[in-house]
Amino acid sequence: MMQTPELVLFDLDGTLVDSVPDLAYSIDLTLRELDMPLHGEEKIRTWVGRGADKLVKAALTGEMDGEPDKTLFEKAFTLFSEIYIQNTSKRSQLYPGAREAMDHLKNRGCKLGCVTNKRERFTRAVLESFGLLDDFDIVVSGDTLSRKKPEPDQLLYAAEQTGVPVKNCLMVGDSINDLKAARSADMPILCVTYGYNHGRDIASANPDFLIDSLTELIELFPA
Repeated sequence: MMQTPELVLFDLDGTLVDSVPDLAYSIDLTLRELDMPLHGEEKIRTWVGRGADKLVKAALTGEMDGEPDKTLFEKAFTLFSEIYIQNTSKRSQLYPGAREAMDHLKNRGCKLGCVTNKRERFTRAVLESFGLLDDFDIVVSGDTLSRKKPEPDQLLYAAEQTGVPVKNCLMVGDSINDLKAARSADMPILCVTYGYNHGRDIASANPDFLIDSLTELIELFPA
C-alpha cells in the first residue's frame, strides 16, 4: 500500500473511457470512403493507444507498425479527423468506477491530470462530452510536447506544471506505453486489467499495482 499521491495522472483511452467503438466506426468509415477493406472493432482495438497517426497507418496497412504511402496517409488522416471529431463520444462509454474514483481522489485532496497520446482536439472533445474536463488540473495530449508515451516527457511535464515531485505522483494506465513512460520517469505505475494494451495481458509487464476496476482506487486510498 502506497501513501496517497499528491497527483494522479490518468491515461484516457482504455483507462477512463472505452473509446474503441467510436474509433473503430471512424476508421472503418474512412476506409470505406477510400474503397479499402474494413477491419472491424475487434482488430482495431489492438491498435489503439499510440495516437491517431499510428492508428490510421495501421488501418491502411493492416499491420501494427505499417508505413503506408505518404500521400495516401495524408488523405486518410484528414478524412479520419473530419469523421472522428464528429464521433468522439457517440458510442464510447466511461468505464465503471471512473467518475467515483476521480471524485474520491479529489475529495482526498489529490490533484488530477490526464496524460494521453490522443491529440488535443480529440482529447478535449472526449473529456468535455463526459463532463470530465474541469476535473483535471492539467491535461497533456499527444501533441502537447514533441514526444509522447512511451517516452517520459508528458509525465514529467505534468508533475512540473502542477508543482508535485515525481515521487509523489501516480500514473494510472492500461498499456505498456503507460508503464514504460512511468518507469522512465521514475514514477509509480498502476495498471487496469480491462484496457487495450495491443491485445496483451498487462500483468506480464509487472506494474506496481494492478486493479480490475477503478473503484479499487477508493479501497487503495481510503478516506
